[in-house]
Amino acid sequence: MAKESTSKRAYPWTTTIKNGQVTLRLMSPQDGKTMLAFTQSLPEEDLVFLTVDITQPGIVERWANSLQSERMKVVVAEVNGQVVAYGSLTRNEPFWTRHLGEIQIMIVPEYRGRGLGHILANEVHALAQDSGLQKIIARMAADQRSAVQVFETMGFRVEALLADYVMDRAGKTHDLIVMSYDVTGLTE
Repeated sequence: MAKESTSKRAYPWTTTIKNGQVTLRLMSPQDGKTMLAFTQSLPEEDLVFLTVDITQPGIVERWANSLQSERMKVVVAEVNGQVVAYGSLTRNEPFWTRHLGEIQIMIVPEYRGRGLGHILANEVHALAQDSGLQKIIARMAADQRSAVQVFETMGFRVEALLADYVMDRAGKTHDLIVMSYDVTGLTE
């Protein structure tokens, strides 16, 4: 299989999930329109806790273009050519946090509970190792119980609970959980 980037991982590849198969590949800058359609199909409650509104064309275009800088890598999961999920790894910009990466996973509702979240999290973890990152963080609302469970199962630990830290589009505040995983195994 041909590689699509400088990653040590070989893409695309297909794997079995509950009730079907998915193909994983790296997002390319040309995927902007495809990703925009995917993000615009997500339920409103999934979009509340994103740091940027990836349902906006200009933001998705900048997001897709940032792939060329190697500061962001996105693994896309497709079924029959349609994006059903993604897992992203974003390297932190400040110099003093250059050893950190942030993971984010989004899955359309009909593909949740099939093991796809674990597969994407494992892929992003491998990309973090390939990139030489030491720690991965994940941020989510405290009431996103299934997301918290996925990350706990993978060995992520809660680092912080920030009360009323996030405000949704309706003006309601939510607690934010910050979880982390030590990629290098240095933290006990």
